[in-house]
Amino acid sequence: MTEYDAIIVGAGVIGLSTAYHIKRQNPDSKILVIDKFSAAGQGSTAKSMSAFRCLFSSPINYVLSDSSVDFYNYVQTELGVDLKLFFIGYLWLLGEDDFAEMAPILKKLAAKSLKYREYEAEELAKPLGLNICLRDDEEAELMGLKDVYKGIFIPKAGIVDADCVVKFYEEEFLRLGGEIRYGVKVQDLIVEACKPIGIAGEPFFWQESRISGIKTDSGIIKAKKTILASGAWIPQLLDSVGIECFIKPKKRQVFAVEAKSPLLRHLLFTEGFNPAGCLPFTILPKPRVLIRPFPTERVFWLSYADDFPRAFKLEDDPQPEKGFYQYGIYQVLVKYFPQFQDCRPYSAFAGLYEINTLDGHPVVFEEKDLIAVGGASGSGIMKADAIGRIAAALYDGEDYAILYGDRKFRVSDLSIKERRVEPEKLQI
Repeated sequence: MTEYDAIIVGAGVIGLSTAYHIKRQNPDSKILVIDKFSAAGQGSTAKSMSAFRCLFSSPINYVLSDSSVDFYNYVQTELGVDLKLFFIGYLWLLGEDDFAEMAPILKKLAAKSLKYREYEAEELAKPLGLNICLRDDEEAELMGLKDVYKGIFIPKAGIVDADCVVKFYEEEFLRLGGEIRYGVKVQDLIVEACKPIGIAGEPFFWQESRISGIKTDSGIIKAKKTILASGAWIPQLLDSVGIECFIKPKKRQVFAVEAKSPLLRHLLFTEGFNPAGCLPFTILPKPRVLIRPFPTERVFWLSYADDFPRAFKLEDDPQPEKGFYQYGIYQVLVKYFPQFQDCRPYSAFAGLYEINTLDGHPVVFEEKDLIAVGGASGSGIMKADAIGRIAAALYDGEDYAILYGDRKFRVSDLSIKERRVEPEKLQI
């Protein structure tokens, strides 16, 4: 039986980024990626809103996203690979209380060269057709909606095509001699004694043991290192061997609305914010409904990341809920943007966030020759390159990873036992 140097379970954006960076640093190693789907990026990666921002209060969040976005921009502008990356910016609409909370954070970040623009609500009302005053609206009051007090525009933010990013990593990994097998489902992890003695039932608790590979529906695959980058399915495998990763799955839903009316087309192609001549990725005041413009398709993607009482639940085929849009997103959206009156989605999809319940930051750690890489908590695409480099450094036994732009990152900062992260204050 062939033993691989590493098996990577999961061909999503994080799994393939990890595979590419390991293979890039270890060209002679035998690296195998497997995935239960028939092609790359067909799990939660395909269900992402594919947006990115480089605005975080946490230094770790910032460097993970900023270095990854810089790398994607390099791939597109210097290598000529079209990732459909557009710096359309983020427009954060804030109530008065939220702005008061965010203002000192922004000033602190501005001192570190963060670029942003502050808008008065009145500056945004006419060009966006935005309803900034809801105080006399009984329904809005019932829902707890607030007036728009300010707008914060972040230029280093935007949208990218998840499929294009995944395809880049896949092609580069294969070009370097990596191997991928699709349509292979992992059934279990294999635990073996480090020094087997040939007695049935081993390893016994007194034997030193390790993860030696995986059992799949296509047979057993052995490896010196087993890497789990399977997103929301990571804990399912780790629970079976008693390893805690602090990752739990939670459904997220996206609804697509066509810009059919003149008013919606005008909103979609609002000029003055970015070179693309479209609406920025827009975040409404609490509850923070998200509007992701899709100018090439002339549609809006609409979403809301509900926490309580949304269950932590693993679903192999999560489905969008009609009522979530009709009685939730739509009711909030139309109060601020009346252009959406009577609009219904023509399509919708749902995926799973792999929520890190500790602090929302990714986890990258090794135990018993198994490396877990995940917990991106909804920011997998915008941080995937950095996460892949950190996982590759851990695989190589390095204390530091070198992120794009020659930025050093302490690998153990994202571990469980030696974790060192700061709380994120700019949550969406």
